[in-house]
Amino acid sequence: MSSLRRDCISLILKYLQEENFTETAHSLERQSGIFFNLNYVEELVMNGEWEEAEMYLSGFTKLEDNKFSTKIFFEIRKQKYLETLDRNERLNAVEILMNDLKVFSRYNNDLFKEMALLITLDDFRKHKSLGKYGDTLSARASILREIKKAIGANPVFVGKMELPAIDTAALRSLANEDA
Repeated sequence: MSSLRRDCISLILKYLQEENFTETAHSLERQSGIFFNLNYVEELVMNGEWEEAEMYLSGFTKLEDNKFSTKIFFEIRKQKYLETLDRNERLNAVEILMNDLKVFSRYNNDLFKEMALLITLDDFRKHKSLGKYGDTLSARASILREIKKAIGANPVFVGKMELPAIDTAALRSLANEDA
């Protein structure tokens, strides 16, 4: 991406944020890929907005990009699955298992089988690895820590965690030329 294009997008993002056009700003962040808003991802995870979190992340990385990206997507989908089981929505859990989690079986088939086994339990917390699962908000906070670690270690996000610094005097100069 050219420096001029990057600067223009950064200025637009700053404007959108200042004017509280947050949805539009997040859409531009995702579409341009120049600024990754970690606070927004935190908000999505803590609110259980799994599809929106994946869609936002997909503007920056794909599941197959590297092990860190795989970890991020796995944690999101796993939590979505566990919350569905916790609400006793077995049919939806099977759909999530087959549509969202099956892709991870190529990385660790035994883990996938264990996750499938959870459907058979009255309470998945009875599984030895999930005995300390706790409540939904605590679990979300826990996976958020894992996601943030993976984002911090992921080379895909290097240089995208802060908006590029721009000389706002240049924008004023452009605006004054137009006037």
